[in-house]
Amino acid sequence: MKSVDVKDLGKIAVVMGGSSGEREVSLMSGSGVLKALQSVGADVVKFDPAEQPLSDLTGIDRAFLILHGKGGEDGVIQGVMEFLKIPYTGSGVQASAIGIDKEMTKAVWEAQDIPVPRGMVLRNEADCEEAHRRFNGNLVIKPSKEGSSLGLYKLKNATLDQVKEAFAKSQEAGMTVLAEEYVFGRELTVAVLDMGEGLKAFPIIEIKAPDGDYDFEHKYFSDETVYVCPAEVPENVTEKIKAVVEKAALAVGADAWSRIDVMLRDDGSFVLLEINTAPGMTPHSLVPLAARTCGISYEELVKQVAARASLKG
Repeated sequence: MKSVDVKDLGKIAVVMGGSSGEREVSLMSGSGVLKALQSVGADVVKFDPAEQPLSDLTGIDRAFLILHGKGGEDGVIQGVMEFLKIPYTGSGVQASAIGIDKEMTKAVWEAQDIPVPRGMVLRNEADCEEAHRRFNGNLVIKPSKEGSSLGLYKLKNATLDQVKEAFAKSQEAGMTVLAEEYVFGRELTVAVLDMGEGLKAFPIIEIKAPDGDYDFEHKYFSDETVYVCPAEVPENVTEKIKAVVEKAALAVGADAWSRIDVMLRDDGSFVLLEINTAPGMTPHSLVPLAARTCGISYEELVKQVAARASLKG
């Protein structure tokens, strides 16, 4: 890992907030990044596209993108930065657009022989009946382009009426709704970052949420969730998971930083659930936790990510 002199980074805009359902989380992440850059003496300002005009980006040398959800990690803000010729952190337009779309991500991964859960798109009640039958009432229903577990429902031994109800609620996000098999096992997540030596997987984190329900509250506000890093996983399985998530990030085109969620079954097999191309940086976020396990402070992590801002177009 190469050292970073913040004086070489120029004027940085931390792009946070936005207008998606994850605005609150983005503001928490952005505040952490802003304070970290200020603490190391960087020339940094806050930019919230929901409240400020693009003209406020005049004179900015690079952007630290920490927007979450629609408009933030779907290629939209990335396209704006490309148009304005402002180097930015994270994935480019295409990788962002693929990464936020869970259906498209799975298609890309399946084409690369990367293991994913069985699933299908839900369009109507007939599809709900098919999903209920196919997955024996054990399934996960979620919007295709939402994050932070918003609109996600985990169903065990569910009745058909419960599946239909979850579908109706998930539809409220106005997106395509997906149904996937409920994968029983251990919930893991892996940060994948380029710290100047190519894309590498960081230590695996196991997430132990109350009753296995890692919802919005348990992600960002609850102190009940337990995180184990590095996860207590056999070395051969650990190395296999790391190799697959590195391959998965590159398959999507997320060559800067990302976080990939994994379910590990008792027999040692595993599937990849989804990728987050704009990982959270809140006090409860997992990329900073993985970095700390490697001896990398929050401030150093932020500097390293900022240093790799670039134009991808």
